[in-house]
Amino acid sequence: MNDIRNALLGVITGDALGVPVEFTPREELRKNPVKGMRGYGTYNQPPGTWSDDSSLTLCLAEALTHPFDLNRIARSFVDWLYHNRWTPHGEVFDVGNTTGAALRNLKEGATPERSGLTGSASNGNGALMRIMPLLFEVKDLDDPMDRYQVIGQVAAITHGHIRSRLSCFYYLDYAISLLQGAQPREAYDQSNQNLLELMDKLNIDDSEAAHFNRLTSGNIDQLEDSDIGSGTYVVHTLEAATWCILNTQNFQESVLKAVNLGEDTDTTAAVTGGLSGLIYTADGIPAEWIQSLARLDDIEHVIDKLNKKYQQGE
Repeated sequence: MNDIRNALLGVITGDALGVPVEFTPREELRKNPVKGMRGYGTYNQPPGTWSDDSSLTLCLAEALTHPFDLNRIARSFVDWLYHNRWTPHGEVFDVGNTTGAALRNLKEGATPERSGLTGSASNGNGALMRIMPLLFEVKDLDDPMDRYQVIGQVAAITHGHIRSRLSCFYYLDYAISLLQGAQPREAYDQSNQNLLELMDKLNIDDSEAAHFNRLTSGNIDQLEDSDIGSGTYVVHTLEAATWCILNTQNFQESVLKAVNLGEDTDTTAAVTGGLSGLIYTADGIPAEWIQSLARLDDIEHVIDKLNKKYQQGE
C-alpha cells in the first residue's frame, strides 16, 4: 500500500476542493454546498488549483527526499514565497499572516529555530496544514518525545507556540495509529491518551492543556456542527478534521463535509484529507478529482522519490 501517495493526494485534493470557496460563510454553503471540484470563485483559479497548504506540503515533501535538514526545509519555504517554488500556476496567490512573517524573518537571516512566531495569538493552522509529509520521517521513532522534538522543530519554522507544536504532534500521532491499522475511532482514543501523556511529560500548564479539552474528552464527534469552528485557529482546525473523520464513511464524504463547514475551507479539507487518504487510500478518491489537480505529474514524481527514500509502496 502506498501510504505516501494516499496521504499526500488526500491533502492536495482536499485543499483544491476548498480553494474556490475559501472565506465563504457556512450559511451560504448550506444553501449551495460544494459537491465536487469547482473552479474560479475566491481566487479566480481553474479547477484543481491548490493553495499555500499544498505548496508548503510539497516543499516539505521535496526537502524530505534528501536527508533530514531543517535549514533545507526552511529554504524551500522561502523559495516558495519569494521565487514561486511549488506553486500550481507560477505565482503565490495566498499566504497566511503568521507564515508570511516567519518566512520574512528567514529571508532576513533568522535561523529556522528562531524564525517562527511564538505568541499565543500566532496559533493559526499554517504549520498543521503542511506537516503531513513529516509522518514518514517520524513514524518509526518509538519514543513520543523523540517524535515531538522533530515535529516541533518543523512546525516552529513558522509557528513556534507550544499549542501549534502539540497540534502537529496530535495530527501525526493520529496518522501513525492509522498506519498501524487502527480504525478511526481507535486512533482517536489512542491519540487522546498519547497527547495527555506527552503534555504531562512536558509539564504543560493546565491552562494551556485546557485548549485541547474538547478533543481529549473523547467525544468530539458528538458535537453539533454549530459547535465546530472552521476558521484559521489551529485547535479548531484539528477539532474539525477529527470531527469530519469520525462522522463520515468515505473520502468524498469526509472532505466535502470539511469544505462545507465554510470559512477556512481549503485548510480544513486539506487536514481532513490527509487522514482520510490514509483511511480510504487514493483509490477511494474520485479519479476525476485527482486528474484535475494542477501539476499532477510533478506531484507523482515527488511521491515516487519519497517512496524510494522510505521504501513505501513495495
